[in-house]
Amino acid sequence: MRGDGDFHKTLELTIPYNVCYGSGIDNLVRMKGNLLIMKKSIVLIGMLLCMLTAGIGWTSEKKQKENTVCVIQTTLGDIEVELFQRETPNTVANFIGLAEGTKEFRDAKTGNQTKRPYYDGQNFHRVIKDFMIQGGCPMGNGQGGPGYTFADEIDAKAMDLDKIKAFDPKKGPHPFLMIQTQEQFQKNVVMPVFRAMNIKSQEDLDQRKEEFQARLGNLTLKEAYENIGYVYSDIGSAHPPVRGSLAMANGGPNTNGSQFFINLVDTDWLTGKHTVFGRVVKGMSVVNKIGAVKVDSGSKPVEDVKIISIRRKASQ
Repeated sequence: MRGDGDFHKTLELTIPYNVCYGSGIDNLVRMKGNLLIMKKSIVLIGMLLCMLTAGIGWTSEKKQKENTVCVIQTTLGDIEVELFQRETPNTVANFIGLAEGTKEFRDAKTGNQTKRPYYDGQNFHRVIKDFMIQGGCPMGNGQGGPGYTFADEIDAKAMDLDKIKAFDPKKGPHPFLMIQTQEQFQKNVVMPVFRAMNIKSQEDLDQRKEEFQARLGNLTLKEAYENIGYVYSDIGSAHPPVRGSLAMANGGPNTNGSQFFINLVDTDWLTGKHTVFGRVVKGMSVVNKIGAVKVDSGSKPVEDVKIISIRRKASQ
């Protein structure tokens, strides 16, 4: 039997990426009785609504107080971020441990294991207007890290990725897949499905053609991402990457280290691909200021924007 590499080259069936397969609401309250009863009912409902509203506000405030807030002090001002420690405990522990110098990492210059406030003095090395600002690289070029990687903490189901089809019969691949060519479609979607189905030859495909087409037609975004290595958890982050989100930068599934980014805008196409472990609660104007600095052709600020320190807020 030919290896996967040979099979991929000699595969006779090309799967085009634009393939097609083929009383109203009842009233909640009915008016009965006299005007006095109606007035009393309205007053009671008003009191209940006030109580409910107060309860929601209290719950939201309590939740924020339970989460850790860190201050990212930069040369252009301070940014306060709330961390989602219940949903992303490993990511938050890594971020705080590196920030405060309690977590060991490999020094990018010496190669030795050490402990010190990791982010102090680093630059925001990548800034893309109307997209995001990125920091956490000790080399200042996006290639550095702490000498280790760790897993994503993402709840794909909570963001409905298990309900979104990877393909539209008329439009082709879902935009989140960011597929622009037939080659990308074959590499990132078709071949992973072959591997998941253990299809290793043209003969296998001929025998299971209908099963394959059904599998491809029912493929969800969650499954498509899982086929290329993403692993999800029902207790992970349920937060999509929206404006003000604090998320881990990575080089693919489960390659988190130290680099992070803050969204300048909503980036729905990154949903399910990056662990969102916090959000800006104060200082978004500073984020915007950083996002507007002049950059070179590599998206690096012409004038350094430094992280002075990242520490837990003193009042906590």
